[in-house]
Amino acid sequence: MCDILHVEWTIVPKTPPQAILRCSSCGDTRPFRSSGRTRLNANGKQLDAWLIYKCIDCDGSWNRPIFERQSVRSLDPVLVEALQASAPGYVAGLEFDQEGLKASAGRIEESEEFELHRRTICASGNRARIVITLALPYPASLRLDRLLASELQLSRSRLQVLFEAGDIRVEPARKDALKRSIRDGTVITLGLRDEAERLATGRAAMGG
Repeated sequence: MCDILHVEWTIVPKTPPQAILRCSSCGDTRPFRSSGRTRLNANGKQLDAWLIYKCIDCDGSWNRPIFERQSVRSLDPVLVEALQASAPGYVAGLEFDQEGLKASAGRIEESEEFELHRRTICASGNRARIVITLALPYPASLRLDRLLASELQLSRSRLQVLFEAGDIRVEPARKDALKRSIRDGTVITLGLRDEAERLATGRAAMGG
C-alpha cells in the first residue's frame, strides 16, 4: 500500500544552449543558435559532418563539427540517414549537448527557462513523505534549490534549513546537493514535520 506522495518531474529546457563566437559578418562577438540543419560532405570514401549555427543578428554561419574524416564503412547507415535528413530527434540531441558544444565553441550561453511536466506515481491520503524524482531528457543548467523554490513555493533559505535538519534528503547524497545543477535520476525526499507545510508542499509538487 502506498503511504507516500511520489511524483516525477520531467524538466525540458525551452531552448538549446548557444555558442558565443566572433562573427565575421558582424565583426563582433555574438551568440550563434542552431539552425536545426546538418551538413554532410563526402571526401572520397570519407565523410565530414557539421551542425550549422547562425548568428542571431545576421546570416553569418558557423559549422560545428560532428565528426571529421570518418570512413563511410565505419558509420552506421541509420546515422548517415539522420544526418542527410537533419532528423529532428538526432539534431536535438546534438543541440542540447552542452559539453560537446563547449568543446567546439569554447564559450556558450545557456537558457534557464524550462518546461516542467508532472506525473503522479503514487499518492496517499496522509502524505507522510513527499518523494520527487527528476527526469531530464537533456542537460539543464538549473540549480536544485532554485527549482524547488519556484515549484514548491518554499524559500531557498527555508529549503536550506530543512536540508540541514535532515527533513530534505537528496540522492545522490552530497553536502552541497541543493546548490548543484539538477541531474537526471535525482530523488528528493521531503519528510516535513509541520502538517500544514507538508500538505501545501504536496499540492505544489503535483501542480495544484
